[in-house]
Amino acid sequence: MVLAAVLLLAAGAGACGAPEGPKTPTDTGPVPAKPGKAITLNVLDVAGNLQLTQGMIDDFVAKNKDQVERVTYSKATAPELVGKIKAQQNANRVDIDLVLTGVDGLAAGVDQSLWTAVDKSRLTGMSDYLPGAAEMQKLAGDFGVTITYYPSGPLIEYLPVKVPSPPKSAEELLAYAKANPGAVQYARPSNSGPGRTFLMGLPYLLGDSDPKDPVNGWAKTWAYLAELNKYVTLYPSSTSETMKNLANGSAKIIASTTGWDINPRVLGTVPKEAQVGTLQGFHWVTDAHYAVIPRGVPADKQAAVLNLLAHMLTPEQQAKAYDKGYFYPGPAIKDVPLSMAPSDSQQALAEFGRPEYEKLIADNPLEVPLDAKSLVAAFDRWDREIGGAKVKK
Repeated sequence: MVLAAVLLLAAGAGACGAPEGPKTPTDTGPVPAKPGKAITLNVLDVAGNLQLTQGMIDDFVAKNKDQVERVTYSKATAPELVGKIKAQQNANRVDIDLVLTGVDGLAAGVDQSLWTAVDKSRLTGMSDYLPGAAEMQKLAGDFGVTITYYPSGPLIEYLPVKVPSPPKSAEELLAYAKANPGAVQYARPSNSGPGRTFLMGLPYLLGDSDPKDPVNGWAKTWAYLAELNKYVTLYPSSTSETMKNLANGSAKIIASTTGWDINPRVLGTVPKEAQVGTLQGFHWVTDAHYAVIPRGVPADKQAAVLNLLAHMLTPEQQAKAYDKGYFYPGPAIKDVPLSMAPSDSQQALAEFGRPEYEKLIADNPLEVPLDAKSLVAAFDRWDREIGGAKVKK
């Protein structure tokens, strides 16, 4: 699984292979229990994770002025991450102390030996991971820490007034698409969480020979996607476009996930009355966000980061990950009920959440995503053979 994580995902990164990486927890000397003096902490988010965790970080800073005097936040895209970190490391001036990333940035950075191995013995909260989060942690090995987690999807989303009898199986979804050209929509998988989750979830729905091998084990999936493509008029380049199209009626059924179901309805992008469903043979394809420390970060700063991560993996802080359903549920560790979340999260989820999710999560298998090399192969084939020519620019 660690080897899977080091394989290339982000565009433009180098050749695949197991990284040498640091042989000790840090390449800048022993990491003390605390920094010698308060530091400035520079955080880069390439996953939209700050929506879930900035409150956790700010709380730590407010309570630990002896460790962190201030924190700066910046954002970038995952494909930009490798170049940004490598440039700083090549100049021997690493200004980014903590990166919040998804599987894509994590894997690309491990492939390029950009991350410092984390001393997990200092992070006792990792022993309390939910089973799905623990599996996602295996993808990171020693080079990242799972800080938020959700089962994701794939789900289908629709407005009952437009689709009173939604499909219950992949075959019924295909039949609906054939009878209603242009009505079924999902975003380009390499640009969209729900699109990617739909792609990885189909092999389970269709009973393919090896759901983890898109090259040799997805014969049914590729045939299905090719047939469905006949009735799809365009593939939006982002998930948010599919949500807007569902709201304006130009799409009737779209691919979704728990977070993409709840949060756009909280924000008013999608009507509150939208519904979701699963298809026969449904398996969850899970997702997570990680914290990684670039190589070259001074030991004093690493000390503050490790103490921050320990703080973030406490139940009180994890409860903030419920947010307004963006990564629902969000917490990566056990025993963090919604009742612990901030009042605005509780109110949003009381109004826009779905009670049925608890049973769906409990009663259906959880599958980790494809390893990075396999996912790149799946994206490439989808672009070449399925929908690349119909992607909305």
